[in-house]
Amino acid sequence: MERVGGGGDCCGSSSADPRSTFVLSNLAEVVERVVTFLPAKALLRVAGVCRLWRECVRRVLRTHRNVTWISALSADPCHLAQHCLVRVVAEELENVHILPQTVLYMADSENFINLEECRGHKRARKRTTMEAAFALEKLFPKQCQVLGIVTPGIVVTPIGSRSNRPQEIEIGESGFALLFPQIEGIKIKPFHFIKDPKKLILERHQLTEVGLLDNPELRVVLVFGYNCCKVGASNYLQRVVSTFSDMNVILAGGQVDNLASLTSEKSPLDIDATGVVGLSFSGHQVQGATVLLNEDVNDEKTVDAAMQRLKAANIPEQNTVGFMFACVGRGSQYYRAKKNVEADAFRKFFPSVPLFGFFGNGEIGCDRIVTGNFILKKCNEFNYNDLFHSYTTIMALIHLGSSK
Repeated sequence: MERVGGGGDCCGSSSADPRSTFVLSNLAEVVERVVTFLPAKALLRVAGVCRLWRECVRRVLRTHRNVTWISALSADPCHLAQHCLVRVVAEELENVHILPQTVLYMADSENFINLEECRGHKRARKRTTMEAAFALEKLFPKQCQVLGIVTPGIVVTPIGSRSNRPQEIEIGESGFALLFPQIEGIKIKPFHFIKDPKKLILERHQLTEVGLLDNPELRVVLVFGYNCCKVGASNYLQRVVSTFSDMNVILAGGQVDNLASLTSEKSPLDIDATGVVGLSFSGHQVQGATVLLNEDVNDEKTVDAAMQRLKAANIPEQNTVGFMFACVGRGSQYYRAKKNVEADAFRKFFPSVPLFGFFGNGEIGCDRIVTGNFILKKCNEFNYNDLFHSYTTIMALIHLGSSK
């Protein structure tokens, strides 16, 4: 995908004749109706026809405000060279009807990142290769911000319909890419803080630049700590989150295996580094809600009760995305070998909201609803026990306003 541009002005030349103006106006209406049905890549190609077509394409792209996604699952990854997410994105991106400005993708760490043994050293060690991440980033538009993480398991709604049954993939090749278009009145910003042993405190300007401080429009923050198995990683994540956790915003996320992509970085990613990444969502039309499924939530009845709390937030389902951040200790083994319990409960209460997320190594969030003045629980007095958990699941909703 490239930016809209190019083309001559043969269809867009001005004329003093009111009849010509009338004809051009009607022609523009016809063209706009026709191109509405084209996917974004085709729109960008036809934009080069002339100025009239180019303006029609711009207007159509501005009206395409729905978040969309591409998801992938593979039952037999052993016989295929590329990760299933890379293959499916390469095939399906041609059919997407939005021009993505921000992409959040997640993939299973076992198959997405290759671990190779390095020989020839006194002590053998593992080397990580990122071919899948590089291949995936190349598929998206150059101006697009891409944030990618890898985790032990994936929660994904199959591509095709917002009402498809979401799947909890605890083991196996899987992934998804959430595509956010440019939406008027909403800012979605990625952020990245790398743990530096010499500099333990974040400077205020670092948080302000990515919209986490001094931002009255901030509504939702998705936050992820990576390489959490390393010494000091959890403490660093808690320090970062503590700097903006006392605000009246939605916080949701968890600890993942690795950071795979962050296109805003000027230098290549250090796979062995420890840090915190995420996305901030700002804008008065953004609404959000989270609920915590703690260790006592261990059957369908108690899961339904948690979903009822989330439903009580009255978040509109149109142009809304659901997130599920669960501990690797939950899933089917937590529900006595019954699969997909939490994802199925979400679908029962939110029939047209796609659900995405992961099974990770620690969860961030609590019961918190920010929609007008309705707040179920305020986590304003920061307490690690309020936001940081294990053996739990965080369910979240993010509404990005009307898609019209």
